[in-house]
Amino acid sequence: MNLQIKIVGAYLALRDRLERQEGQALVEYALILALIAVLSIAILQALGVNVSRIFNKVNTQLSAVTP
Repeated sequence: MNLQIKIVGAYLALRDRLERQEGQALVEYALILALIAVLSIAILQALGVNVSRIFNKVNTQLSAVTP
């Protein structure tokens, strides 16, 4: 009888642990954070080329001005 109570208690504890959804929210936040990081890197790389071109153009125009 005592063994059955312990087995049922262990089963209920395991079932409660498996039914918790707290860990799912953490995984969802991690996935959203990873998506934002990937998008940010892609956008910064795309803009980086344009910014570099603008700086080169300004540098060329400034060097053409005679002091």
